[in-house]
Amino acid sequence: MAASDFPRCDETGAWKALRQHFDGAGRGFDVRRALRSDAARVQACSVQAPHVFADLSKNLVDPHADRLLLQLAQECGVLAQRDAMFAGETINNTESRQVMHFLLRAPKQGRAGAKLSAELAQVHETLDRMLAFAEEVRADSRITDVVNIGIGGSDLGPQMATIALEAFVTPGKRFHFVSNIDAHELAAVLKQVKPEGTLFLIASKTFSTLETMTNARSAREWFTRQGGTDVARHFAALTTNVKAAAEFGIARTFGFWDWVGGRYSMWSAIGLPIAIAVGAGRFRELLAGAHEMDRHFREAPPERNLPLRLALLDVWYRDFHGFNSRSVAPYHSSLRRLPAYLQQLEMESNGKRVDRQGRPLPFATSPVVWGEPGTNGQHAYFQMLHQGTDVVPVEFVAVKTPAHDLAEHHPQLLANVLAQAAALMQGKEDSGGHKHFPGNRPSTMLLLERLDPQSLGALIALYEHRVFCAGALWGINSFDQWGVELGKVLAKDIAPRLQSGDTQGLDASTAALIERLRG
Repeated sequence: MAASDFPRCDETGAWKALRQHFDGAGRGFDVRRALRSDAARVQACSVQAPHVFADLSKNLVDPHADRLLLQLAQECGVLAQRDAMFAGETINNTESRQVMHFLLRAPKQGRAGAKLSAELAQVHETLDRMLAFAEEVRADSRITDVVNIGIGGSDLGPQMATIALEAFVTPGKRFHFVSNIDAHELAAVLKQVKPEGTLFLIASKTFSTLETMTNARSAREWFTRQGGTDVARHFAALTTNVKAAAEFGIARTFGFWDWVGGRYSMWSAIGLPIAIAVGAGRFRELLAGAHEMDRHFREAPPERNLPLRLALLDVWYRDFHGFNSRSVAPYHSSLRRLPAYLQQLEMESNGKRVDRQGRPLPFATSPVVWGEPGTNGQHAYFQMLHQGTDVVPVEFVAVKTPAHDLAEHHPQLLANVLAQAAALMQGKEDSGGHKHFPGNRPSTMLLLERLDPQSLGALIALYEHRVFCAGALWGINSFDQWGVELGKVLAKDIAPRLQSGDTQGLDASTAALIERLRG
């Protein structure tokens, strides 16, 4: 299936109708009046997906815009593109790769079909090996610390999930994540651990990522300086480059495949630290929750398909309202790394300026995604959300049932998340101006019954499919990341210049900075 088989959003009749509607009634839509006048709005704008309930009623979308957005999805062939992905077609056209992270959480007897049965068998063979190793580590009382060394998808996903599931983490083991080439991060971790009690996981698909391998070499040098002798026992590799791992001294490797993108890899061997933290059974629950969301995405009708509905909101806000950012506010401390994880998932996937055919886009794509957990964010940036000059849609993530028994706290937390969403919408009149809240500021509420492996898996898969749908609407390839490469290439050229002082051929600013750093 070629990229040219599907029209880009701005090439459809629905796009033109949406523009006309926005310029007419859509721009001035007041959600406060809509909620007062339409008794059915809350129910019509609520979607129950596996483990995730969404209240979309506070968004700036009227029924006519909603119908046109669904028409836009149909004209862009979003669901046909979805089916192409699940069929194993090569939808990553710029890298000539399949996109099949969904297979990583498919049951052994799943819906992969004959075409993908060999890949599914390999997935489960690797999964079984990885989980068996995870149980070995969990049972080994001599291992007190697990240090994951990776970057990007090899760090953000495992770190986010391990923290999110901290209520389920095995006692007696600590988990550390090192990603930055700034050695202050690694040094701070090494001060806390002992070589005889530490397992290092080196997570790099190619076993050549600059930051990861620099940190890995420094960790190995520290290990041997501290008297460590058995690198093979205290280091494992999550990589496809078994030869390079062996040359490093690592005997235990767990691989994955070209069709697993880095930011979609926490379900693969990259998830080994999660499995060690929570155990094989709960890791399988994480996969099961994600698979449930996969089924929802494949089977739910468009109007009740939550990933699609959220993606349509993203397009409506970005390209019609002109909102250039979205704040994610998880009201659960264990989800504190969720905004950082979503930054990579969304902005690396959809931060593109050309379509799948390489044509420049005449419209905006990915918003800036940012946020902090509630209630901390309320005392930091919510002032701007309520009274600033920019309108920023807010995505609240709340959890009904806490994992603690401190009874006084959770009702106050839930009261705050409900109050913030209501205040953004309602606003407040004040003749003096300083206490005036304009209101009519949109938000989405995502509600989990509890934060556990299944609900976390479903939530992350929801975001993955939402990003896919938005990319399909915009006509871009959500699965490459060429923009990450240029800076890496330039850094390789600049690093030796910092030693030699050679600034020939550099721009004047970079040359002057090198001279200052060497002085």
